[in-house]
Amino acid sequence: MSMIKTITPANIEQPREAEVEGEIRDFVRRDGAVLRRAPDSDSELIANNIGTLLQRVAGSSVHEIDRLISELHTLRELLQSESARVQREITEYAHLSQSAMQSTKVIAESLAQWKIASAPQSARG
Repeated sequence: MSMIKTITPANIEQPREAEVEGEIRDFVRRDGAVLRRAPDSDSELIANNIGTLLQRVAGSSVHEIDRLISELHTLRELLQSESARVQREITEYAHLSQSAMQSTKVIAESLAQWKIASAPQSARG
């Protein structure tokens, strides 16, 4: 009695780099085989094949750079909006702090006046 086990990798999804490298290898193999079969091919055909390969490789890199630039712009906007929010909250806190200090001053002055007003009455009594 034999038992067959199927092993599945924990992470089936390959990173983007490995995918791009695989595409490049396949492209080079495919175009390289064509070039080896036709040694009498025109230099223009070779230049076109190399140009196509470079466009595919550069295209994915440019696409990735564009995506990163877009993400950085989004993060910049987020940081600017957060900066404005923090500045508003600091201003509100400063206003609240000033109001609290003024209220404390008014209360302290009122207590002082009550103390002065109640001192002569307790001396009489």
